[in-house]
Amino acid sequence: MVAVGIGVTAVLVLYGVYMVVPDAPAADVPSSTIQPIGPSETMPVMNTDGTLHTIPLDKIRHGGVPKDGIPSIDRPIFVNADSANFLSDSDVVMGLEINGDVRAYPLIILVWHEIVNDEVGDIPVAVTYCPLCYTSQVFKRVIDGETVEFGTTGKLYQSNLLMYDRLTDTYWSQALGTAVKGPLSGQTLELVPFDVVQWGDWKMLHPETTVLSTDTGFVRSYGVDPYGSYYTDEQLAFPVDHNDPRMHPKDIIIGLSLGGTQKAYRQADIESAVVINDEIVNHPVLLVSLLEDNSRAFVRMVDGLVLNFEYDGDHIVDTTTGTRWNYDGLAVSGQLAGSELDRLPIEPGFWFEWAAFHPDTLVYGGS
Repeated sequence: MVAVGIGVTAVLVLYGVYMVVPDAPAADVPSSTIQPIGPSETMPVMNTDGTLHTIPLDKIRHGGVPKDGIPSIDRPIFVNADSANFLSDSDVVMGLEINGDVRAYPLIILVWHEIVNDEVGDIPVAVTYCPLCYTSQVFKRVIDGETVEFGTTGKLYQSNLLMYDRLTDTYWSQALGTAVKGPLSGQTLELVPFDVVQWGDWKMLHPETTVLSTDTGFVRSYGVDPYGSYYTDEQLAFPVDHNDPRMHPKDIIIGLSLGGTQKAYRQADIESAVVINDEIVNHPVLLVSLLEDNSRAFVRMVDGLVLNFEYDGDHIVDTTTGTRWNYDGLAVSGQLAGSELDRLPIEPGFWFEWAAFHPDTLVYGGS
């Protein structure tokens, strides 16, 4: 993120300068099995004057722009890594690998568009980013078997992006991956595993990657972040219903939802520990960070055997069997060689956003 010294007042002004993008037909792409995500809490569907919804309608706030006023990118253009001279190695990207197709989506572009409707490895996906909450999510954009596009509503819930699908005009909470207003209320999207990672590290992991180009069809100051100091100060541009003092509001956390329980881990704590062995409601989990700004989560169990992990300075090793594992969760040598850990979908973002949506969340370390 590029800090240009612009405060919250300027954020609210800049939030209204975007152009409108026209709708485009969705491609017909085969579906695939991807890990689902949805709210762990029960969200009953309500009916108010014929409008279905799962959140209070009076909690939906105008963000200062019209529908599609923040234009989604619907026909993304990609370039090879060696042609991405608009990026520095420290720039943060969302990295995605599906069926051998590897792509990166720079936040310096996403901050101006928030949604990229794409097709990766023959899977239709929506790559989404909410700058107000620093929440990144990648969803499979298939509803009831039909491929759809997503756009921005110009509205917010708990300071978070409300998307809409161009099939039914239903509103979807980006933080929950759940339909919250409209005919599909209560349905959930499927989450595609992805990385939040620095560009230099992503290239190291995937030299063959392509990257979203600044040739978006829109004129934007890519490389200049309109949110500036918003990312580090305590002030919020829009209010939320629940504030939790256990962390700084803008601490970056990795959220996990398992067995109806939510737990938050500071990104800084994962980086410091490198490996965290934990348990959430009898679900043994592993969090690991070998790269700055990046974390991955796995189920630390193979064939019913719960494993404990450590980092010896060179390798991830499970102390249960002495097997060595790589960053993809694949056992590369030892007793369990060839085994693979199930990767868990993570929910990265600012602490204030996670706490607003999950007021009963646990926090790693107990603070």
